[in-house]
Amino acid sequence: ISSMVQEAEASQKRINEFLKIIPEIRNNTENHSIIKGEITFQNVTFIYDDTNIKALNNVSFAVKKGETLAILGKTGSGKSSILTLISRLYDVTNGTILIDGVPIQEVHLFDLRNNIGIVPQDAFLFSDTIKNNIKFGKEDATEEEVIAAAKKAVVHDNIKKFTKKYDTILGERGITLSGGQKQRVSIARALIKNPEILLLDDCLSAVDTETEEIILNNLLEYCKNKTTIIVSNRVSSAKNADNIIIIEDGEIIQQGSHNQLVNPVSYTHLTLPTNREV
Repeated sequence: ISSMVQEAEASQKRINEFLKIIPEIRNNTENHSIIKGEITFQNVTFIYDDTNIKALNNVSFAVKKGETLAILGKTGSGKSSILTLISRLYDVTNGTILIDGVPIQEVHLFDLRNNIGIVPQDAFLFSDTIKNNIKFGKEDATEEEVIAAAKKAVVHDNIKKFTKKYDTILGERGITLSGGQKQRVSIARALIKNPEILLLDDCLSAVDTETEEIILNNLLEYCKNKTTIIVSNRVSSAKNADNIIIIEDGEIIQQGSHNQLVNPVSYTHLTLPTNREV
């Protein structure tokens, strides 16, 4: 018993250190915010404090409510950093992020995050039932809502094959499921929340191209009135987006629709030189 008490005392000290940490990102307003979903980056530069790595350099773009933006680029180019700034896990180093025309620091923090559904690269699932993992996005969701979200994420048929179906207990971090199934359950969790802003961070990387196409078509219908940002390494994930930006080393090197980027000449107004210039 003495040994257990000493271990508990040491553990409690570590827990207390964690509980006393004051978050760097704080809510700066008591007035609640109505989030519609318009996002604007104005000359945003972001440097990670702990590593001094410049993730973004003078990035500017705008996404209107109901539009879909695709962000393409190599690993480490700064794509995921944009999503962390939108959900205000960090504050920008320079520049401004506007949510519905209001600087993000003046938007009610909890209202902002409650209206964001995010699917991270590394799908994190709890050691609980599949149903409860999906309901984590909306605790009071009905069984019909859970099934509807799973169907949109194209994972319903996989779940039905389990003996206990939606009551199947997942192992630690969802070890019972394959990589693609974990990603699709995470997508279902975000969709059931019905957020105004949907952030998808390379969440289809473990899904085959046929299933990816079905999910993207489902999202196209689902996201008609929502702001959606898709981060991906696959061009196929971006082809239906309203706008595409390509990032390299934290800077936007190309921007436009799929057709504009595929056929740049047909969308460029060429100015012919005059005789004097010749």
